[in-house]
Amino acid sequence: MSMSVNSLGSSSMLAQLQKMQQQMRTLTNVATTNVQEQRVENSPLTLDKQVEAVNDSKGADNIGAFANMLNNAFETVNNLQNDSANKQTRFDLGDRSMTLSDVMIASQKASISFEATMQVRNKMIEAYKTISQMQI
Repeated sequence: MSMSVNSLGSSSMLAQLQKMQQQMRTLTNVATTNVQEQRVENSPLTLDKQVEAVNDSKGADNIGAFANMLNNAFETVNNLQNDSANKQTRFDLGDRSMTLSDVMIASQKASISFEATMQVRNKMIEAYKTISQMQI
């Protein structure tokens, strides 16, 4: 499957998805560690120190970077879908410079990127549900 993704030119999308997955794992590990620490020490003073530590840490930068990467991935998917629709319309109208193979490749690129985005969305929803069910 990786050969077909690379041959379609979606390697940057795959790299972005892999980076997002790694960041989600890191955030999950940090959240799990913080929850375990809160169970051990739950006095108001320690909780205030933990909140200050989280606010002072690079967590805000990571969240911003993750949001930007996610936004870029969505824009890429949208651009691929628009390109596919545009090529399809041009082919349907009889544009001689547009071949059927160009239309099919663009369609497959858009389809693969959309499916990958849906899988990321499903994993994010699953992670949100897991985090929301954690007892503090």
